[in-house]
Amino acid sequence: MSYGPHGDDERVTALALAARGGDRGAAEAFVAATQRDVTRFVAHLAGPADADDLAQDTYLRAMRALPSFEGRSSARTWLLAIARHTVVDHLRSVSRRPRTADLADWASVADAAQAGTGARFDEQILLDQLIGGLDPDRREAFVATQLLGLSYAEAAEVVGCPVGTIRSRVARARDDLNAALADGTPTPRRHLRAV
Repeated sequence: MSYGPHGDDERVTALALAARGGDRGAAEAFVAATQRDVTRFVAHLAGPADADDLAQDTYLRAMRALPSFEGRSSARTWLLAIARHTVVDHLRSVSRRPRTADLADWASVADAAQAGTGARFDEQILLDQLIGGLDPDRREAFVATQLLGLSYAEAAEVVGCPVGTIRSRVARARDDLNAALADGTPTPRRHLRAV
């Protein structure tokens, strides 16, 4: 379920606080209410092949950290910050291991595209390629604000940087995406992501 700026955040935060108190039903409802956004966020940051594992790891970390969640920020913002740290840790780990293949698994890309917004398959693949080709900082800000619907302030809290930095990264991501579309390349030329 995706959230608007004033959507389900209060309910999700209430579920997290109830889960913190030991309510298993609230914990299950919390996961169900946030799972799509977490999976989309980590998929756009790390790639669709690792999205399910990273989402699961995010929830394991969140459940361990739940006793310290006090509800000062929305539970969704708190959870996406955990997801971001999970992806960063994963990417560090992957960068230390030798790679056996350089190509993404087309089936997982297709599955991720079909789980999207209902756009035509080829359009979704192109969008995933374009977003995947962005500089990681720009991609993170763009996905958080434009795909997940976080406000700039919420995205800044998730990423741990000033709001102005988020605004700048989103604007530059848009410029990169527009330039890539204008010249017909599937990925922004300046910031190709290693697969």
